[in-house]
Amino acid sequence: MNHLPSPSELQALVNDTYHQFRDLPGGENASYIPYLASVPSELAALVVVTADGDVYQAGDSDFGFAIESISKVVTLALLMEDVGSETVREKIGAEPTGLPFNSVLALCEHQDKPLSPLVNAGAMASVSLLKADNPEQRWQRILDMQRRITAGNVTLSEEINQSEQTTNFHNRGIAWLLYAAGNCFCDPMEACEVYTRQCSTLVTCKDLAVLAATFANKGVNPVSGERVMSRDNVAPLLAEMTMEGLYDYSGDWAFEVGLPGKSGVGGGLLAVAPGKCGIATFSPPLDESGNSVRGQRMIAEVAKALNLNIYR
Repeated sequence: MNHLPSPSELQALVNDTYHQFRDLPGGENASYIPYLASVPSELAALVVVTADGDVYQAGDSDFGFAIESISKVVTLALLMEDVGSETVREKIGAEPTGLPFNSVLALCEHQDKPLSPLVNAGAMASVSLLKADNPEQRWQRILDMQRRITAGNVTLSEEINQSEQTTNFHNRGIAWLLYAAGNCFCDPMEACEVYTRQCSTLVTCKDLAVLAATFANKGVNPVSGERVMSRDNVAPLLAEMTMEGLYDYSGDWAFEVGLPGKSGVGGGLLAVAPGKCGIATFSPPLDESGNSVRGQRMIAEVAKALNLNIYR
């Protein structure tokens, strides 16, 4: 097993990588959600948090941005604690869809089963399967998990939530398809509404690096010291991230970088080096798959420099 370099060397690597790629051209902000289109595209950050809780950061690491689809992996962790990883695989799935994250065709081709909890259909199914007596309890459990797993003051942005709730008609249609097939386990509009809220919280790049480091540290948040998920659920969760964490670019990401990852259309991206560290980036311009252009290059550079590829 390789070891991480000294603190000064690791900080130097973070600084150098950030400066090398912070102005990388290419990509565009997500525009189908009005709020995301308005975020300054020049923002960028890179943070590494070790499994021991040491933090190395550069750039706009404390800027609050929309968590978006990265919320899916947090809710998945909570759901695995509720029902177990095998129930998640049985009821939702553990396979890549091979299609965009909001694809209706992917549902139609697989008898309206989501296949993955990390696409929109599977994420709404995950929300619906959580143990809760009402929508507010369902939402509060998700928000609490986001706070515990990041050790951060995660809050709901009313501006983002309003922007998303008024444009989520496509997701509402997906929720009804799930419900019609028996793959939505509460009222479908409740599942869609709470799912939209979970995507509308504000996080920082440091928050996401702590999140990733919690998975790297076998379910124990290395900053707070709290166990937020069981060790047994970490491996299947990382497998789900490998299959669909970067949408239809996930296979290429595994091939090139070799780390479980998760992206969000708010510009966030994280990767997990089990037993070593979590890496997170933030930069709003996205490629055609919905992944941060600069973020991918930054994480790939750090992973290569530290020899973190789990397949080597």
